[in-house]
Amino acid sequence: MSDLFESGGLEQDAPRPLADRLRPKSLADVVGQEHLLGPDGPVGRMVAAGRAHSIILWGPPGTGKTTIARLLSSAFKLQFEQLSAVFSGVADLKKTFEAARQRRKMGQGTLLFIDEIHRFNRSQQDSFLPVVEDGTVVLVGATTENPSFELNGALLSRAQVLVLRRLDDAALEKLLERAEAHYGEPLKLTPDARASLRAMADGDGRYLLNLAEEVANLKIVAPLDPAGLMAAVQRRMPLYDKSREEHYNIISALHKSIRGSDPDAALYWLARMLAGGEQPLYIARRLVRAAVEDIGLADPEAVHQALAAKDVFDFLGSPEGEIALAQCVIYLASAPKSNAVYTALGAAKRAAQEHGSLMPPAHILNAPTKLMKNLGYGAGYQYDHEAEDGFSGQNYFPDAMTREQFYAPKEAGFEREIAKRLDYWAKLRTRKGGG
Repeated sequence: MSDLFESGGLEQDAPRPLADRLRPKSLADVVGQEHLLGPDGPVGRMVAAGRAHSIILWGPPGTGKTTIARLLSSAFKLQFEQLSAVFSGVADLKKTFEAARQRRKMGQGTLLFIDEIHRFNRSQQDSFLPVVEDGTVVLVGATTENPSFELNGALLSRAQVLVLRRLDDAALEKLLERAEAHYGEPLKLTPDARASLRAMADGDGRYLLNLAEEVANLKIVAPLDPAGLMAAVQRRMPLYDKSREEHYNIISALHKSIRGSDPDAALYWLARMLAGGEQPLYIARRLVRAAVEDIGLADPEAVHQALAAKDVFDFLGSPEGEIALAQCVIYLASAPKSNAVYTALGAAKRAAQEHGSLMPPAHILNAPTKLMKNLGYGAGYQYDHEAEDGFSGQNYFPDAMTREQFYAPKEAGFEREIAKRLDYWAKLRTRKGGG
C-alpha cells in the first residue's frame, strides 16, 4: 500500500509533517474512537468477522477518518484507492471503477476511500450504487456533514454510517505523549500551557500534532506559559461553518440553554457564534423567537428586550453592540419560562384545520346592508362596555363548534396574573350562561 507522500511523488525520506509520521500503524493505535474500533464496536466486529462492507465515516476534522480507511484496507488486504470529491469528477470515478473491475478479475479487492463525499452531487453519488452493490469496491466515505442531509438515501441504505467523536482531552494528551516519545524529550510547556495547547486543537488530532511540531521546533530553554504559547503559535478560530450543520448545532445550543434557564451556558454559545463570525442579526432574530416561544406572557418585557438588543446593535455596531446581545441573552435565560402562547397557537391551528370554514355566530357579524340585517346579522349582540362588570359573557365561537380552551397560562411570572383574570372571566361567563 503506497503512502500519501509516495503517491504524491515524494521520496520516503522527504520532510513529512509530524501528523503523518505518527500516523497509527494499527486500528488499536487510533485514539478517541474506541466505541467504533473496540472489540464490541462495529468496525472491531467487522474486522473480527473478516468481512468488509461499505461504511460512511462522519465526524469532525482530525478524528481519524482517513487513517481508519487506510488501516481497514490493510486489515482486509484490499488495494487502497483514494479520491477527493473536491477535485474528482465523473471521469475519475469511471476510471477508478474500471481499474477495480480489472483488479477483481485477478482476485484483488479494492477499498475506495472518498474524502468529502458529501461534495459529490446526486448523480455522482448514484454512480457508486452498482459497484457497491456487486462488490466491485468496498466504499469508505468520509464527511464532516450530516449524511442524512447530504447523501442519497439509496447510498445510505448500502453503507453503514459510523459517527466519529471529537477527540477529548484524554485522547489529545495521548497524542502529545506520542509526539514527545518521537522527539525523545518533553515539550517545553508549563502544565497550564499544555492544557491550553489541547484546547487550541479544538478536538482535532492532526491540528494538535501540527501545533506540537511548532513548539518542538522553537529554540527555547524555559517552558512556555499560556501567554508565551499564544504568542509563539497562531491559534485558529473554533470550528464553526455558518452555512453547514455546525451553525445549526450551536444556535440550537444557544436557544436550548436559554430555554433551560442557564445564562452561563447561553453566554458561552453566544460567544462561540460571535467568534465564528455569525451575523449578529441572525442571532438577534433567534433571541426574538426565544422570547415569544419560550417566555411569552410569563414576562411580556422579554420580547421588548430582544427587539431592543437588535436596535442597539444596529446603532452601535461591533464590538460594543455585542454587549446588548449578551444582556438580552442573560435576561431571557433568567426570565420565567412559559410556552403557553406557543402551544395555544398550535392547538388553535389544529382546531381551525379540523372544523373547516365555520361562520362566526350571527350576533357578532357586522350588518352594513339591510339584507344582512334582515338575515339576523348582529342581532342580539351585547356591547361589553355597557354590560355589568364590563363583560357580556356571550359566545364568540361558531355555533357548530363546542367551546375549547387553547391557552392555559402557567404558574410562572406574569402568567399567574393572567390566569387569575381568565378564571374570573370564566366564572362570570358561567354565571351569565355564555359558557
